[in-house]
Amino acid sequence: MLQRMQTVYLIISALIMGALYMWFPVVQDEAGVIVIERSEPLVFGLIFGSIALTIISILSFKKRQRQFVLNRLNIILNFVLLGVFVYRSLTISGETLVSEKGIGVLLPIISIVFLVLANKAIKRDEDLVKSVDRLR
Repeated sequence: MLQRMQTVYLIISALIMGALYMWFPVVQDEAGVIVIERSEPLVFGLIFGSIALTIISILSFKKRQRQFVLNRLNIILNFVLLGVFVYRSLTISGETLVSEKGIGVLLPIISIVFLVLANKAIKRDEDLVKSVDRLR
């Protein structure tokens, strides 16, 4: 059942997180010191943890409850990643460098939106299965 709507949402979410890793900018402060970059262990771990959770969720399509829980964990992971981005960008002094970060900070938010949509589709499927079981 890989053709369900939540699988499409999860694939889009995984692609967004992959794009975040590929096009993540290196943020430097005024002195040229690197504040945040994609090869940093915390950022690297959070991004690939999110991608791994999404792939595991896609592959566990027969167990909707597990999919639902994995998506919630992935949402929490994306919020932590977003928090790291916001914290690091607020510690940079100087407005011009903060505004040059690009779309990198918004990609976890877009991924969260698709994960929520996937959870709604999973909930809809679960309700449908329960309603059919009631009729038997």
